[in-house]
Amino acid sequence: MIVLAAVAHPDDIEFMLAGTLLNLKAVGAEIHLINVADGSLGSSSLCPEECVRVRWSEAQESARIMGAQLHPPMFEDLGVFYNEDSLARMTSFVREIEPDVVLTQPQTDYMEDHQNTARLMVTAAFSRGIRFAKCKPGRAHFDKPIALYHSMPHGLRDQWGRRVAPERYIDVSGVMPTKIELLKCHRSQAQWLEDSQGMEAFETEMVEMAREVGTMSGSFRFAEGLIRHNPLGFSPAEFDPLQDLLGDICLRNESFAKSEITTNQV
Repeated sequence: MIVLAAVAHPDDIEFMLAGTLLNLKAVGAEIHLINVADGSLGSSSLCPEECVRVRWSEAQESARIMGAQLHPPMFEDLGVFYNEDSLARMTSFVREIEPDVVLTQPQTDYMEDHQNTARLMVTAAFSRGIRFAKCKPGRAHFDKPIALYHSMPHGLRDQWGRRVAPERYIDVSGVMPTKIELLKCHRSQAQWLEDSQGMEAFETEMVEMAREVGTMSGSFRFAEGLIRHNPLGFSPAEFDPLQDLLGDICLRNESFAKSEITTNQV
């Protein structure tokens, strides 16, 4: 089973998806990672060129610990746009990896690099089997199903500040020490997140979000939340490899479909 996690910036995976990926790796999944933006603006002190170098090195360190393959970024920070050229590049990338599972950010996260990454991934996954969809560089289309899941937004609230409930909970209690270790690889971000977003201890922020999602689940101490994208055009409705692979540590939120707000989150 091939899993692709595609997010905007270095450290986004570690905040919102690393526990799920560690669990998937433990059951034999092949893990691919991409931070589509290069992290070039994520520093109060480093010039963009140095920041790119440092953040790529940090992301590589995290990927090595996870046992995942990390792919190079495509865009600069604040340069992730939903346009024809970006979509052609992302479509080519998805066709190169041929994933069974795609994990990405929600389309209602707090900033547009995150939102546009999600939009690009949704369309690129949908276009995998469209023979004449623009693709740069050109690659053959493929027809196998893809299951697409969105993470929780950072802070567990959408861009309007509304609380978001997941469609399912992934128990990450057993992998929290490694999830913390992965986030610590992004050393350059500790001061930047405090300066730019008032995040005084980014490790504590991540742990508290996982604790809050675990409490929401009613079953797990720490959890990550996901929302499955509507499978129409991506896979048969019954194709749910995340549930099949993770079993009892993947818990459905039975009240999700009853909430008008949460069903519009992605």
